[in-house]
This record gives sequence, structure tokens and C-alpha cells, in this order.
Amino acid sequence: MYLNKAILIGNLTRDPELKAIASGNKVCSFSIATNRTYKDSNGVRQEKTDYHNIVVWGKTAENVATYMKKGSQILVEGRMETRSWDDAATNTKKYRTEIIADTVQFGAKNTGGGSPSSSAPSGAPAAKKEEIDTIEYPEEQINVEDIPF
Repeated sequence: MYLNKAILIGNLTRDPELKAIASGNKVCSFSIATNRTYKDSNGVRQEKTDYHNIVVWGKTAENVATYMKKGSQILVEGRMETRSWDDAATNTKKYRTEIIADTVQFGAKNTGGGSPSSSAPSGAPAAKKEEIDTIEYPEEQINVEDIPF
């Protein structure tokens, strides 16, 4: 059995580029950055950023180009694919690995100030925070023999 699946959550590093191919299909390409932290051999915390090339087709491509911009958070789910071509200028073979996205979900909308989750426009009154429901456990002990399974 084989599996070629990639799931990434990151931020766009540039504005998406929308193009139409000869058949009329739309294709959108962009790149996203993902961060990870780890401890090196000396125990010092390090952070590394990886960059990923993404390609989206069809109506999803149009939506990404319309609603996403540099810095937007996005979740991409798809397959990895490497394509190659001959570069006439340098007489060498070039390679590019991309993620061909099947599913795209837009992240939290950043309205300019504060955290990405703050969605109230500036000058608007702050919305009242919802209370979180808590679970109330019974006072008596639960007898394991009373559980029906």
C-alpha cells in the first residue's frame, strides 16, 4: 500500500498568483511557511522555518486568490508532486516539489490589530465573552460493577 498525503497549516509568504491555462481551467500558486521548534544537542531551544510551494486548481483556486493574501493563515491538504523541466538558459534540468491541494481551509481572519482571533473592528464595543460550561461530577463514588459494559 502507498500513501502520498500532506497536511500543512501555515502562513502565506506572498500573495497568491491566479492564472488560466489554455483549457480555461484556473490554477493558483502560492507558498506557505511553517515553523517548528526543537532543542539542539546543547539543549538550546531552536526555531526553524520551512517553505512549501502549493498549487490549487478550479473554484478553490479562485477562492484562494480572492480571499487570501500574504500573511493569511491557511490549512492545505493534498499530495506531494515533483516536476522537472530543462532550463534552456543554463542547460540544466530543474526540479520543483509542490503540494497539489485537494482541500483548503482558511485560517483566522487577522483584522490588523491584536491577535488573529480578535474579529471586532477597532472602535466597536468589545463583545461579552461567553462563559465556559463546566462539568459537574457526582459527589458519590462510582462503583465499577455498576457500569453495564
